[in-house]
Amino acid sequence: MSKRFRLSQTQMIFIGMAVGLVIGILYPSFSQYLDPLSAIFIRLVKSIVVPIIFATLVVGIAGHGDIKSVGRMGLKSIIYFEVLTTFALALGLVSVNLIRPGAGVSIAPEAGTAVTAARQQSVGEIAEHIFPQNFFDAAARGDILEVVVFTVLFSIALIMIGDRKKPIVDLCEALAETMFKYTAIVMHYAPIGVGAAIAVVVGSKGINMLVHLFELIACFYVSAAAFICLVMVPVMLIFKVPVARFFSAVKEPAVIAFSTTSSEAALPKAMQALEDFGVPRRVVAFVIPTGYSFNLDGTTLYIPLAAVFVAQAFGIDLTIPQQFAMGLTIMLASKGCAGIPRASIVILAGILPSFGLPLSALAVLLAIDSLIDMGRTAVNVIGNCLATVIVAKWEGVPIGPEGDRVEESAGGRVAGRAAAAE
Repeated sequence: MSKRFRLSQTQMIFIGMAVGLVIGILYPSFSQYLDPLSAIFIRLVKSIVVPIIFATLVVGIAGHGDIKSVGRMGLKSIIYFEVLTTFALALGLVSVNLIRPGAGVSIAPEAGTAVTAARQQSVGEIAEHIFPQNFFDAAARGDILEVVVFTVLFSIALIMIGDRKKPIVDLCEALAETMFKYTAIVMHYAPIGVGAAIAVVVGSKGINMLVHLFELIACFYVSAAAFICLVMVPVMLIFKVPVARFFSAVKEPAVIAFSTTSSEAALPKAMQALEDFGVPRRVVAFVIPTGYSFNLDGTTLYIPLAAVFVAQAFGIDLTIPQQFAMGLTIMLASKGCAGIPRASIVILAGILPSFGLPLSALAVLLAIDSLIDMGRTAVNVIGNCLATVIVAKWEGVPIGPEGDRVEESAGGRVAGRAAAAE
């Protein structure tokens, strides 16, 4: 009986949010004493950032042997992934700058943190700042951009040493799995941290803050719809993919992803739907698992929205070069993070301090993360399904009944390995 009525973590977060809202409205003075509970949650999240991004990037890049073995298909997949995620990133930045959901919000920073206006930086200064002179110093400072660039170069170096990379990749894979569990432990504290953050914000700023949070939710869903209509559909038309039939084919996995907020839950149905659509199994088995690490359109769309929302809430004007550098960081940091619980919060915890943005809004963003995560995950799944079809078209592979069983036996072996990897 207890298992049947056990509350999910998402439900607990909503309950924590509701309790915090009531405390903030009814007992505004008392709510300010809850600030340390919110600060503890933020500190725990910050402790996750460097090890989990380092480990997942190494595994995602150096451990992805399929990209090297299939050569041309892997290169085309990566090119497509990067082009589409760049469009998602740009659309997110344009939307949040036009709609400005954070304008008019004022969030007090965490204790001991000074909030200063972002300094104008030249392109040369930004370029110099990208490259670390000491990985451990960058990790200690929480400079996620330097950490990511070092990790990417480190992963490329691992690929170059061939089979000798295996012990390091295995170690990073074990570290990543450990950090997943560590994140899950931290997220058990999330309802308390979120509830405390909501109580503090509502108690000090009033109910107006919630209005701006719902504006952020609306901004994301408008941006997601625009991305599908203005980016995905034109890509389908360029590659002569039947639009109505494609959306009919991916409807069920998209609904599964939306309702469960889990890309993994939608994976089997997505692969089956693509094979039914006519994409050969060998293409499906390669592109879908690769896309789960490198093609996170929904995540890449949301994170700049949230980051600039925080800047707007603090009255910090991020310049175009700074937003460009932030976008580069987001694109790199998100690679390999598909399996991280609350990945967007983890990535934001690394990005915000790197650009002079305080973390006191992080727990508040987590309060609405579940509502946004449904749409974010659905866009990720639809984007990966489309990527699979486009790569097959780009390769000149027949799509349709005549392509269903091309190299079926070889494809079956690849699919088996992909399924085992999942």
